Amino acid sequence: MYKPKVLLTHHNFPQSAIELLSEKFDVELCPTEASKPNQQDIINNIPGKFAIFCCSPIKINEDLLKAAGPSLKVVGTMSVGYDHIDLEALKKYGVRLGNTPDVLTEAVAEIAVGLLITTTRRFFEANHELKIGNWKTFSPDWMCGHGIKDSVIGIIGCGNIGTSIAEKLHKFNAAEIIYTSRSEKSAMKAIGGKLVNVDELVRKSDFVILSVALTPETKFIINKERLSKMKSNAVLVNIGRGDLIDQNALIEALKEKRIRGAGLDVMTPEPLPLDSPLMNLDNVVLLPHIGSATIETRIDMAELTARNILAVLENKTMPCEVKF
Repeated sequence: MYKPKVLLTHHNFPQSAIELLSEKFDVELCPTEASKPNQQDIINNIPGKFAIFCCSPIKINEDLLKAAGPSLKVVGTMSVGYDHIDLEALKKYGVRLGNTPDVLTEAVAEIAVGLLITTTRRFFEANHELKIGNWKTFSPDWMCGHGIKDSVIGIIGCGNIGTSIAEKLHKFNAAEIIYTSRSEKSAMKAIGGKLVNVDELVRKSDFVILSVALTPETKFIINKERLSKMKSNAVLVNIGRGDLIDQNALIEALKEKRIRGAGLDVMTPEPLPLDSPLMNLDNVVLLPHIGSATIETRIDMAELTARNILAVLENKTMPCEVKF
């Protein structure tokens, strides 16, 4: 019996999602000679497919859609963000898009809180000093960081993830939580959060957390000018996308100690080259884009991606469709 085909861009998607798809599709893993498929591998293997199951950094662009031909009806991305996908090209070729909001909210919020604490309390620096034998005796002023209590926390982008971050940090007895959003959020108001603009936020905050989607309007939302407005004791945390920050300007600010530190789960490019100046700075904590990396979350994301694809085949409402 004929089944339409779905192409998986990576070989390590959770098996439960593959089993869901296999009920109605022939599921193909993209062949590659490298450790993981590259853009050309995907283009070579997309012709004739009904769907593509993907995640960044694979680019879903016009070249790929043109190669796919008219059989391609849906892109399922295992992510909340879709900055790796050309929406205009999808519209041109009549291809629908599903993503995975909500299911990763708590996992990403946990990473944000963890990065903030790790950076401000200097965990990585302290661990390094311990391992190289510089912990000689107890000293009250050794490896002092800064606490969250009585601080001002600023969250740029207060959707589900930003709100969850705020609710968690509220319990640390911050003096004030301020945030940016298109409109006032009732959940933020309930914990005393105040809606402000970006410039006021960076000027007032001891901790600045980026949890906004990457769009042409938010690219480099933290730039040289805004870094110069930040407090000298400020810590910057980014769990959104690397290009929310002008990375060269951030490196300069960190080198010159114009801000206290940064905690980054995302950066530009990814993977970060080993010769990046960020690698040699003591006042930055780097993680390899693991915000949603809990076993439970990745399974939920993959299964939601599969259900988005299946809904299009069955002419049903997609659980999470990106409208454009």
